[in-house]
Amino acid sequence: MHHVLRPIASRLPLVSPLRSLTITNYFTSKRTMTSNARTYNDAIDALNSLQTPFAVIEARRKAGIRPDAHSVKEMRAYLARIGYSSQDLDRLNIVHVAGTKGKGSTCAFVDSLLTRHQRTHPGIPKRIGLFTSPHLIAVRERIRIDSKPISEEQFARYFFDVWDRLEASDVAKDEVALGSKPIYARYLTLMSYHVYLSEGVDVAIYETGIGGEYDATNVVDRPVASGISTLGIDHVFVLGDTVDKIAWHKAGIMKTGSPAFTIEQVPSAAQVLMDRAVEKGVDLKILELDPRLQGVKIRPDAVFQKKNATLAIALAETALKKLDPSFKPRVESLSPEFVEGLEQVVWRGRCEVKEEEQAVWHLDGAHTVDSLKVAGRWFVDECVKKGKNGPKVLIFNQQGRSEAVDFLDGLCNTVKSADPEGTGFSHVIFCTNVTYAKTGYKKDFVNHQYNPKDIENMTQQRVFAERWSTLDPSANVMLIPTIEEAINKARNLVEDPTEGDQKVQALITGSLHLVGGALGILEKADAL
Repeated sequence: MHHVLRPIASRLPLVSPLRSLTITNYFTSKRTMTSNARTYNDAIDALNSLQTPFAVIEARRKAGIRPDAHSVKEMRAYLARIGYSSQDLDRLNIVHVAGTKGKGSTCAFVDSLLTRHQRTHPGIPKRIGLFTSPHLIAVRERIRIDSKPISEEQFARYFFDVWDRLEASDVAKDEVALGSKPIYARYLTLMSYHVYLSEGVDVAIYETGIGGEYDATNVVDRPVASGISTLGIDHVFVLGDTVDKIAWHKAGIMKTGSPAFTIEQVPSAAQVLMDRAVEKGVDLKILELDPRLQGVKIRPDAVFQKKNATLAIALAETALKKLDPSFKPRVESLSPEFVEGLEQVVWRGRCEVKEEEQAVWHLDGAHTVDSLKVAGRWFVDECVKKGKNGPKVLIFNQQGRSEAVDFLDGLCNTVKSADPEGTGFSHVIFCTNVTYAKTGYKKDFVNHQYNPKDIENMTQQRVFAERWSTLDPSANVMLIPTIEEAINKARNLVEDPTEGDQKVQALITGSLHLVGGALGILEKADAL
């Protein structure tokens, strides 16, 4: 096994709990300033101070502390503290989506469908919100209006609007401590409601973070529709270690009086969803593949993506019926607007291909056993379809999840079995999510939730490397500290530079954080 290792401690600007306290106090002292005086970078620094440190996460894990009903109660208290109630959220006509696989793609499809309808029916909807996680390059990508991330100026203004309201208000003082803030992802959820209500959004698509029942997004009482994408095993500490336990959590977004949709699930998960729908008095429709997709060019052309499209069509049609009483879905075929919305959807970092002089980069944020197998098959299909010569290279990471080592078996075996010649990856690179060799993390990528020592020592990556060397002893396995260095190394792995048609065929996968960092390097972009 070939190792490429160098000390990287000096490159990791990881903020300590003490530094976090300093940031919080700094912004608290400036709360009387106008929001415009504080910048996007100031906002990101303050936001990063709201991350839960690794030591606290570990202590909670060891104590068995998980999100529960109190988590949602706290979110309602914070919502009240910034001047809103759950009834105010009804104005957003929220489309709420949960799931293990495909929930982000489903949300992107809904956004694209509503956008195309809006173009031919001005004012319906007036403005479309899309709230997703995680971000790829910039935090502001999580809060989109009319398919575009809010600007840095908007982000800073609304961020500090919420910050200052939380500092000043004494509403719900028995529920949450005065002056306190919700943690990172919950703060962004709270902020998104303020942004959308202030900006006149009249339909908002919300992707849950983890689970559903106790998720920060689950303060909406009357969504215009709820959708549950394909379920599987993920986030086992929080949600449970079986698909039926996970299904219970995901079903929490279904609300009495609001239509709910799902697609084909494994029997145990389907039963839990149906049982919870009965308990809640919800009309849950289990959708088969929409026959109107016949002839529609869904990318990638795979059943899993057609299931996501099917769910998105049902959600978008339901939302449009609410927004426009004259809207009537077509029965035999999809409208031209819907076809265009499905075919032209943009959802970065998922089944994405970027070609350059030395390499073809295949990027997919798959991060579960099943989704990594799908990504592996898609990668091989792309290589075969385009008939490109060159070594197959894997760049992989998934930080902070010990079970991720078991994901490698399926990926390795899938690529070998899908390849017509039965060959796997010639080179396999395991790296951290640290972005740059000299400067470390971009501010938007700073993550305090992982053990900084494990990142410095590449502890997780060493475990991955040992497993892959066992799975495929013929592969050249490397450990490389940063995403930037991993990409540069992969570019130079062409086996015979004299053969002009040879290009490295690289798959970057395992984490949306990894994929986002890679896209930032490849495109030199500030946001996607």
